[in-house]
This record gives sequence, C-alpha cells and structure tokens, in this order.
Amino acid sequence: MKSKGILTGIISNLIIIETEDKVLQNEICFVRHGNESLLAEVIRISGKNKYAQVFENTRGLKVGSQVDFTGELLEVTLGPGMLSKIYDGLQNDLYKMEGLLLNRGQYNKPFDPEQLWEFRPLVKAGDIVKAGDWIGEVTEKWLKHKIMVPFYYENLDATVTSIVKEGMYQEKDAVAVITDSEGNNYSITMKFKWPVKKPVRIYQKKVRPYKIMETGVRVIDIFNPMVEGGTGFIPGPFGCGKTVLQHAISKYADADLILVVACGERANEVVELFTEFPELDDPRTGRKLMERTIIICNTSNMPVASREASVYTGMSMAEYYRSMGLKVLVLADSTSRWAQALREMSNRMEELPGPDAYPMDLSAIVANYYSRAGHVVLNNGKTGSITFIGTVSPAGGNLKEPVTEATKKVAQAFYALSQQRADSKRYPAIDSISSYSKYLEYNEIKNFLNHTYEKSWTEKVQKLRNILNHGKEIRDQINILGDDGVPLDYHQIFWKSELIDFTLLQQDSFDDIDASTPIERQKYMLNLILNVVVINFKFDNFEIIADYFKKIIDMVKQMNYSEFKGSNFLNFQNDLNKLIMENQPDEAKSLTENLY
Repeated sequence: MKSKGILTGIISNLIIIETEDKVLQNEICFVRHGNESLLAEVIRISGKNKYAQVFENTRGLKVGSQVDFTGELLEVTLGPGMLSKIYDGLQNDLYKMEGLLLNRGQYNKPFDPEQLWEFRPLVKAGDIVKAGDWIGEVTEKWLKHKIMVPFYYENLDATVTSIVKEGMYQEKDAVAVITDSEGNNYSITMKFKWPVKKPVRIYQKKVRPYKIMETGVRVIDIFNPMVEGGTGFIPGPFGCGKTVLQHAISKYADADLILVVACGERANEVVELFTEFPELDDPRTGRKLMERTIIICNTSNMPVASREASVYTGMSMAEYYRSMGLKVLVLADSTSRWAQALREMSNRMEELPGPDAYPMDLSAIVANYYSRAGHVVLNNGKTGSITFIGTVSPAGGNLKEPVTEATKKVAQAFYALSQQRADSKRYPAIDSISSYSKYLEYNEIKNFLNHTYEKSWTEKVQKLRNILNHGKEIRDQINILGDDGVPLDYHQIFWKSELIDFTLLQQDSFDDIDASTPIERQKYMLNLILNVVVINFKFDNFEIIADYFKKIIDMVKQMNYSEFKGSNFLNFQNDLNKLIMENQPDEAKSLTENLY
C-alpha cells in the first residue's frame, strides 16, 4: 500500500508533509490541487515531517491538501528515441507541449510508445548476462543503439532463457527473458528506468585519462588540453563568450554524442539554443549537429527544483550512452544556477549556511556530481567515456566566490574567461595564464602528447607559455613607464607574446576554416610561431619593432584563414620568409625547417 500524507506547510516551492508512513529519501510524491497533481521530491525526513521540493509553481496550494507517495525515486526513462529530443528536467518532451507556456501539472512520455524499432539480437539462449550487458541493438538515426540488461539488475547473474528473432518491435514489447540462479524469470524490454541521483557503476573499472579529447580550439588543445573522460569548467563574467565557446566545442570536439544541459539560463538564451542549435551543421557527418545531440533545458524563471532535476537527468542519460561504448560530451550552462537553487532550498529548510549562504556541503555535492564523469572499461572490454565541461557565472566575475572555489577543487581543467580580453575582442576570451589543465601532470597524458603529437611537445608549449607570461609583465611595465622607459629587448619580447596571442590564442568561430583547427595544423603553426619567436631580431627603436611584428601578425593570421597548405597559405608563408630575411637573413631558413 502506497503512503499518503497531509500538507502542513508551504514555503515557496518547499512543502512540509505530515505522515506516519515510511517514506524514502528522494522519493517522488504528487500533491493534489483540484484537478492537478504536482510532482515533488522528498529532500529531507525529520520524524513524521517530510520536506519536499515541488517541481511546479505552488501558487494556490493549501494546507490540508492530500499528498500521494509513489514509492519510487526521481527517475529517467532510458531507451531508443532520445536522440535529437529537447526535454525539460523531468524528461518531458517539449516538442509535445501545447501552448506558449508550460502548463502546471502537465507531463508527457519521453518516447513515442507506438514507434516500431528494428531489433537485432546480440546474444542467444543459454548465454550468461548481467546488468549493462548488450543483448541486442536497434538503429536510431546514425547510432547502433544497444539494448541492455537494465542497470537495476546490478547484483544479478542470469541466463538468457529466450530472445526474440530479428524484427520490428515496440519499446514495451519483451525482447528477451532472463533467469537467475533461483529460477526467477525477468522480462527485458527496450526501455527501463533509473534513479537520476544514483551513479551508474555498471562497468569493470574506471581508468585514469590517457588520451586527449581534441576540441579544435587552439587555446585549449595546445595550452590546457581536455582529455577523454575528463572534467573542466569555464568561469567568467556575463558577456565573455561562454555560450559561443560551448557551441564551438560541441561542434568540433572529438565526441560521439553531445548532451547539452541548459540549467537555469535566462529564457532568451534558451530560446536561442532552441532556434540556433538545430540549424548548426555537423562538420563530422555533414548533417545537422542535432542528430547526435540531446538538450535538457530549464530556464531561470522555472521553479528552482527543476534546475537540480535537469543536471542529474542529463548526467544519467550520459551514463546510459557511455554504457554503449560511446564518447559522450556533457556541456552544462550554468552550474551556478544549480548552486543557487541548492542555496534557496537550504535556506528555506533553515539549514546552517556556508559562505555566501550556500549549503555547507556544496563542495561535496559538486564533487559527487563531477565524479560521475570518467573513462570506463565496460563488462565486455569495450570502453566509453563522459567528458564534462560546465560553465560558472560568478557575480561580477569574482573567481573567489564559493561555487567557483568548490568546482576548482574537483574539476581538473580550468578555463578562466577574462573580461579584459572580451572587452578588447580577443576571442575566445580564455586567459591562458590564469587557466590550467592538471592533466598535463599525468604521465599518461605526457606520453600521449610526446608520442602522438611530437617529441618534446610539452617543452615547446612551455616555451610559448613563458613568453606569454613575460609579455604580460612587460605590458604592465610599459603602461607604467611608457615606451621609452623599457629596453628594446623588452619591446621585442612583448610583441612576440602578441604574435602568440593573435595567431594561436585567438580564433574566429564564425570563419569556416579558422573555426576549428585540426591537430596536424596546430602542430605546424606552433612550430612556425616558435621558430619566429626564438629569433633575436635587430632593431633601432620600438616603433620599428611594433610595425615589423604587426606585419608578421597579419601574415600569420591570413594563414589561419587559408586552407591548410593551399596556394594562399603557402603564398603568405613565403611572404613571411621574405619579411624575416629582410631583418635576419641567416635566420630565415630556419623558419620553415623542422616544422614537424
């Protein structure tokens, strides 16, 4: 018999329910309000009082209303049919919603129950299977969607008793029957449910990252690389290009599937996501990027509880696709809104506040969530990965605020967006000096870079980084002392850092060629720039230095806009050689030697 309770208190979208019945933490319940039933989740149990967050507007609710507990946790339905969909945090298909605004208490099915799928079995009667094992597959757009033994059979070793023949079936049809050691039979369909706040650990082991995930963004791939199965975040003030950067990463990153979580962003930004993202072309397939994308969205004007549901729903879907052996990229924008939702609920429950009134356990909550990403070895020996990149929107660009600090403790890559760079139109506005990637400290990643890219790659990058650091210091000196107040050698170092900035750090996301730079081209350009900056040029005054390096910068930028090793590309490179020869004839030859 399912539990029931009576509503005894309402604090915005936090409700207090009185019941003597047994209730689970994170159990789902429905609050009756006239003809509506509003979905809520139990987040705290204190004796006979149960505190629940309502995923809807609570306007009009009254004390004394009946609450029906379901005995189930907040779950996501997993199966074929999710690709190219746009869901809210409760996995309602927003394409099926009617009207301009979402109606309170309106829920729908995430899949079309009448759709037929062509099922092809991958096991036979008598095979031993366990949770997460592939028993068949269906074709969903480009994807061979694996049908798995449901994750909730995680402690079960079973034998396949029967499996259907290849043919057309609906998601509700039983495609296999498995039997455990005690003789109990279990029917397997093409879909199943899983609690969103419970990590999926149906794999042999989680391994340390050992491979770079190419993004096509030079400032990331060269200076602070992301890895397959890694975690990173992008903090920065409003208007610094977080969304454009995420779009660029989603288009060009080396991932099989993209999962975008719009967590509490402003409604106009979500509308832009709806309208622009489906129109983006996928450079990997030549079709629409939306064909390998799922969007989970909740705007800032929705109840705060929906923000939390969206981030967990998105991660659970990612874990499901990782179990198919896919490389999944999860982009969350922004986790600050999620943290604000946690703060609101914590305050309403009168919990002891932490810094800036955030929950005391904010760091633990963020760490547990980020830990669900990773590179895993599945039961069948295949590998899959979840790479998670979130954005943080600190008020006023303050990178010392609690959400940024909590995320820095767990995310291994940190891409700090600079307001100063954004104001000067130096995009992407990632500050390469403040940013870092801890993965560069991993021996596995060092070996990968030195063997896959080229020998001594990390040392070459460090040389460029040192010039950038020195150039920043000299810029400050020039601003204080004036151009005449610093030596000519300092001017030369400053302009070499500007060359690195304009040609490697900056990138045009709206240019067909420069929007993404393959690794081979990055290697070529890095060596070209490095060969220039190691030359000790001879100049008479700082004005000549500035004019000279501006010409070099212009030529190299034109190379960035030209087809790699095409006629225009080679013409600009020849012009660059001639320009170097005018100043340093003995050094010009080395410019194009040993580019690899």
